[in-house]
Amino acid sequence: MTTDCKPLLPQTGRPAEILVVDDDQRLLTSLATLLKQAGYEITEALGGHAACQVLKERTFDLAMLDLRMPGIDGFDVMAYAASVRPDCGVIVVSGESAFTAVSRALRRGALDYIKKPFDPEELLETVRNVLGQQSLLRDHADVQSRLKKSEALHRYIVNSSPDIVFMLDQDGRICFINNKVNALLGYMPSELIGQHFSIMLDEQDVARGTYAIQDTSVSSENPRTLEVRMKTRGSRKANRHFEVTAFPIDPDTWHHNTGIDDRAASQKARFYGTARDVTERKEAEAFINFQAYHDLLTRLPNRALFKDRLNLAITHARRNDQKLAVMFLDLDRFKVVNDTLGHAMGDRLLQAVTRRLEGCLRKGDTLSRFGGDEFTLLLPAIHCEDDAKQIAQKLIDALNAPFKLGEHEVFVGISIGISVFPEAGDSMDQLIQNADIAMYHVKDKGKGDYRFFTENMSIDSANRLSLERDLRLALERDELRVYYQPQVCAQSGRIIGVEALVRWQHPERGLLYPGEFLPLAEETRLIDELSERVLAKACEQVGQWIRGGHTDLRLAVNLSPLQVEHPRFVERLIQQLEAFDFPAGNLEIEITENVIMNDLDQISQKLRELADYGIRIAIDDFGTGYSSLNYLHRLPIHTLKVDQSFVRDIRNSDDGACIVNAIVAMAHGLKLEIVAEGVETDAQLHYLRKLGCHQVQGFFYSPPRPSEAIYLALQQTELKVAAV
Repeated sequence: MTTDCKPLLPQTGRPAEILVVDDDQRLLTSLATLLKQAGYEITEALGGHAACQVLKERTFDLAMLDLRMPGIDGFDVMAYAASVRPDCGVIVVSGESAFTAVSRALRRGALDYIKKPFDPEELLETVRNVLGQQSLLRDHADVQSRLKKSEALHRYIVNSSPDIVFMLDQDGRICFINNKVNALLGYMPSELIGQHFSIMLDEQDVARGTYAIQDTSVSSENPRTLEVRMKTRGSRKANRHFEVTAFPIDPDTWHHNTGIDDRAASQKARFYGTARDVTERKEAEAFINFQAYHDLLTRLPNRALFKDRLNLAITHARRNDQKLAVMFLDLDRFKVVNDTLGHAMGDRLLQAVTRRLEGCLRKGDTLSRFGGDEFTLLLPAIHCEDDAKQIAQKLIDALNAPFKLGEHEVFVGISIGISVFPEAGDSMDQLIQNADIAMYHVKDKGKGDYRFFTENMSIDSANRLSLERDLRLALERDELRVYYQPQVCAQSGRIIGVEALVRWQHPERGLLYPGEFLPLAEETRLIDELSERVLAKACEQVGQWIRGGHTDLRLAVNLSPLQVEHPRFVERLIQQLEAFDFPAGNLEIEITENVIMNDLDQISQKLRELADYGIRIAIDDFGTGYSSLNYLHRLPIHTLKVDQSFVRDIRNSDDGACIVNAIVAMAHGLKLEIVAEGVETDAQLHYLRKLGCHQVQGFFYSPPRPSEAIYLALQQTELKVAAV
């Protein structure tokens, strides 16, 4: 018989390959021909030995074999096929009809039994059925294998997940949790099973976590996601942040959808979720947020955060009719330390200063680093100015002790300006600006103190900016002028020295005096350049007079604190003298007591170097500062200048001149020269002569005058001889 189309296997789409085995060649050929005509791929094996050899070399979908064969019979072939080709099905085609033979063949794995002689149609139908059964068995085995692999893969994925995977029952108890909980939090999964999930939550997040699983709006399509802190086992590690996603589940579909091979857990589970460790992200966010609102060096709030808190404090004070205070703090002499010891030491100093300042604060106060060596302090609730005074004094006292920076011991002070709400301003910008203005008034008066803002300190910002611009232009356009005031021998009336004093020939405002622009020059740091210009002009002009025959003429020059505190002060001064070929012995520099006492050790060293070079040292405004005999012994001082406020007290009697008497006596005892400033009357001059004052300076002889007028006066033997 023939077939119109070949029977194909459903898995592969190819004809089935069948091994036909018999020891009778005639029967073997007949059966093979029948199967070939039916469309199968046939291989013939004559006898059991040949069958085993073919099975060893090739695979078959089906084997049809006789039981009675010499040597190796059908049962032996079945056993061999089971060992080397277990997927090959077997149909027995045999003349043996005994029940024991049939039973034995089926027990050995035969799928069917056909008795010889066979009916061709029945045989072909049996073959088709067995091959179909084989296909179903293979499909089922393949599905089972893939299902096992899928479940193994899911189990691997769940246990190897970077997240904690968990299941909860209706009451929130843990039914399942993967191994990741041990790596992240230190818990063994077995010890958590049956425990309420809150056992792992930080106490502050328990309520939020409990509410989340009770929310009826949560579903598989709308899961609940929240961030919570989870406790690590033990106290050595800090709690960690997790992003938890959870939703209710259908227990009937749980096992099939997740691959978690825990039937008991899946039957009880009502919630499924994952917990992702986001600690590093939260720490990064916190650091970025900290950077945005804090100074990284001192860890203090920065300008932005200070302004936010000040705005909030103003709103609160306005609502409750309260006062608040804003302090603007500026370190004195920080720049000197920074320039001398380097920025690394400067940073250490700022950190040390911060610690001391923080120790003076009340709870609720806000200290911020405003920039550089400037700080601001908010006192959000004060009853009166006395509260702010007490805090300001504590801050000043806290910085009095020296700071130890490695092998160096340094001193810094602090100048504080205070503005009180609402008297000194009712807005954030006003309070900060007015505190800043008050602080600069402290700087102008000698530093190391505090002052409250008052209306008479108010500065027109537009005029201030305009004046600063004009001062910068004045340096470029050479608008500064040097005037000189003679220093006269009290006995002979002869000019023995001149003090150089700066004036500004403003193109619109005319001649400006030092008090009108020097404070601004100090504030804007233009004082260094300005002072160098004045010294250069004075050295050039007076140097010409000295070389012209006035060889003993002394040039006295006032130096600003910023100049003296500069780490290269000595080097720069000597370089300037050499540049103009000015004799060092004809120069006398004047500094105040306050400059010396700000850093006695550093200033002493600088003054000794200058004195060794031949430069004279004078103490200006003596008696208005520290007036410490100790530093007079330690320093190479040549001259004391008596302040004009003491000279002004001299009248026709000795009663108002006791301070002058003491200063002159002290100078004589220390073998120092004396210059009395502000001499305006004959009576003052007569009194000073009697005391033995060496030199005088003041309007009695001459006000400060341009160089041309002084040069003419030098041509005379004396300016004016007063009656003895």
